[in-house]
Amino acid sequence: MKKTVLAFSFALISVFAFADGHAKKPQVVFENVDIFNGTDNKLYEDHHVLVEGNLIVAISAKKITARSDATIIDGSGKTMTPGFIENHAHLMLMGPSLPAMESGATWEDFAIHGTRMAEMYLMQGFTTVRDAGGANGGLRRAIDAGQIVGPRFYPSGAFLSARGGHADFANFSSPPGVDTNMSRLNLAQETDNVGDVKKFARNNMRMGATQLKYMQSGGVTSAFDPWQLLAGSPEELDAAVAVADSYGSYVMAHSYRKEAIISALNAGVKTIEHGFMFDCEISDLMKEKGAYITTNITAFDPGLLEIPAVKNVPSSLRKAKSATAAFESYMPSMQKECPAPRGFHTDCVGSVEACNIQIAYEKKLNNDFFGPYESMKSLTSVGGEIAALTGDFWNPYPEAKLGVIEKGAYADILLLDGNPLKDFSVVGTGDTWFGAEKRPESPETIQLIMKDGVIYKNTL
Repeated sequence: MKKTVLAFSFALISVFAFADGHAKKPQVVFENVDIFNGTDNKLYEDHHVLVEGNLIVAISAKKITARSDATIIDGSGKTMTPGFIENHAHLMLMGPSLPAMESGATWEDFAIHGTRMAEMYLMQGFTTVRDAGGANGGLRRAIDAGQIVGPRFYPSGAFLSARGGHADFANFSSPPGVDTNMSRLNLAQETDNVGDVKKFARNNMRMGATQLKYMQSGGVTSAFDPWQLLAGSPEELDAAVAVADSYGSYVMAHSYRKEAIISALNAGVKTIEHGFMFDCEISDLMKEKGAYITTNITAFDPGLLEIPAVKNVPSSLRKAKSATAAFESYMPSMQKECPAPRGFHTDCVGSVEACNIQIAYEKKLNNDFFGPYESMKSLTSVGGEIAALTGDFWNPYPEAKLGVIEKGAYADILLLDGNPLKDFSVVGTGDTWFGAEKRPESPETIQLIMKDGVIYKNTL
């Protein structure tokens, strides 16, 4: 609870510290830090950073003069980075399986899990999370109001999926169009025509979604859909994009198959989720359309076929083997031949403890496949650019940039005990996934966590 008390004490300082009617924003000065700014492949050594309120207002190689009441933090030997950004999470989906959530979970279960996930993500260094389906606006309202601890939050509302698609979570014998547990709580909606898409997409925005999530391809461990599925019609996808456009926002599409990715980009989708059949043709089209991709690199883990949910289910094992063969172009294309803007993406469904482990392992795999610089960009500035796709009037955090350390940016800041461009483990990586021991609440190497100018952890 110490971090929660500290967070509220900073908030109270900002309101009550000056009773003369001209409240001054609290100042924090970071001295002698080495800065990774989110974009450049280098550290800016021995710099000083002034935070005022919730913004970075000065960065200098020389000592900064602040007010006498400013908080001074000596960051000697530490690396300052932007707060990390998770681009594909499911904070409300606690597992242990989709059928279990459909048949036996209440709104209280989802809410409690989402609250715990939000705090876990923040303490793992993530100051912004984009939720890729299942969460509405309530969690963000609670976080932003200071009722619970968590990151900035960009929810997508209910998954939009055709019958038999990747977000059809209904029981096997459930007839089409019948309410389900997931639809009643607006976690997932069945959309089988243009009218359905418009209705539920508009309802998502009404319920606090910042962007829309359309399930265009199938999956591997899901019940009804082959991963090669082309779900929904072009007209239905166009309808989702049209609704998002009317809010100045965008659509993120769950797309595995190449044909699905290309059709999504041509329809105006701005972020491709997973995108496992990525190649240079797709990369060129993404550049033309100003689009992004987020990919869970755990999908390329050599031990994927040994996961119980895959290995012990014959249909899933067949799907996983065929998918692995079809996804061979992704790594050479993304690593060297034709890389595209790629955001960090974990895609965990399960307990808080299991997701904590998966996040740390996802960090490790990013470095294994792409090296520290590209991995740091995916965790910071690329995510900030994706967050900005929500537009000028629908973005819940429109006043400043995310994912960078620069003057005028939001004061979402980490101090790491080491240089992540040389030793990536300082970001809080984990060497194993399944079978790993429970991870600590927050990595020791992440020594300070600041979000929106408020310090939630400081072990310096």
